[in-house]
Amino acid sequence: MPSDLHIHTNFSDGRLTPEEIVTAAKAAGLSYIAITDHDNVDGIRHLYEQGLYPGKGICIIPGIECSSQAEGHDVHILGYNINIYHQELLDRLNDVVEGRWTRFTAMVEKLQELGYAITETEVLQVAGTSKSIGRPHIARVLVQKGFFPAIRTVFAEVLGNDKPAYVPHYKLDPAEIVALVHAAGGIVVLAHPKLVGDDDLVERLLKLGFDGMEVFYPQHTAEDVIRYQAMAEKYHLLLTGGSDFHATLQRYPDQLGIFTVADRYAEALYRPSAALV
Repeated sequence: MPSDLHIHTNFSDGRLTPEEIVTAAKAAGLSYIAITDHDNVDGIRHLYEQGLYPGKGICIIPGIECSSQAEGHDVHILGYNINIYHQELLDRLNDVVEGRWTRFTAMVEKLQELGYAITETEVLQVAGTSKSIGRPHIARVLVQKGFFPAIRTVFAEVLGNDKPAYVPHYKLDPAEIVALVHAAGGIVVLAHPKLVGDDDLVERLLKLGFDGMEVFYPQHTAEDVIRYQAMAEKYHLLLTGGSDFHATLQRYPDQLGIFTVADRYAEALYRPSAALV
C-alpha cells in the first residue's frame, strides 16, 4: 500500500479538517500519512485530544513544515515524529504565528490601498481554525469576490514575491529549525529541494544536520528525482516524499492517493505515539 508524507489540514492552509484527512486517506488506501501543517502542530494535537491519534486503521506520523529563508531563497523544512508538547518548540512557533498575524494585516492594508475591497474579517472567515494565516487565505478571498479568476493569478499579479501587496514575514533560521526539531525528538527533512532554486545552496543546507530530503514531490521531474536521490545518498540521508496536499482544486494533486510514495519510506520514519515522547 502507498503512503503520503506531506499533508496540510485546515489548521494551516489546507481545506480539510484533520478528521477529514484521515477519512480520505483511508478511502484512498494509504497505510501511512504525515500531517505537516505550516509552522504549527495544532492539527495533530487536535487528533490526539479527540482520541483519534494514534490512528485506527492507518498510521499517522506527527509532523510540521517550517518556513525559513537562506541567502535570499525560501527554504521549507519538514519535521517528523516531533513531540507536539515540546515547550521550546511551541514557544518559537508562537513567535512565528505572531509574525504571520502582523504580515496578514499589512497585506490586507496594501490590497485596500490598491483598490481591492477586502477585509481582515473576510480572510479570517476563510482561514477558520488556522493560526498560520497567509497568502493562500487572502488569495481565496480575492478569487471569491471576483477580483481574480484563480489563486495562481493572484500570486502572479499582487501577492507573489516582489509584487505590489507582498510583505515578507518573520521566519526562523534554518539552523535553528534543525536544532528545534531535533530537541523535540524529531527527524529533520529538507522539503521540495527544487523549489529552493539553487542546488549549491541545497547542499550547503544539508550540512546543517538534516536527516533526510524530500526527493519525491509533484513538481520534481524524473531527472530531479535522480539528482536529489544521488545527493541524499551522498550525505547518507533518508529519502522521503509526499503530495503537499491542500485539497485545493487548482493545485495538483486535488485528491489524496494520486501522488504517493512506497511504504518503505514511511516505515523508516514511523514511531508509534511519537507525538508524546
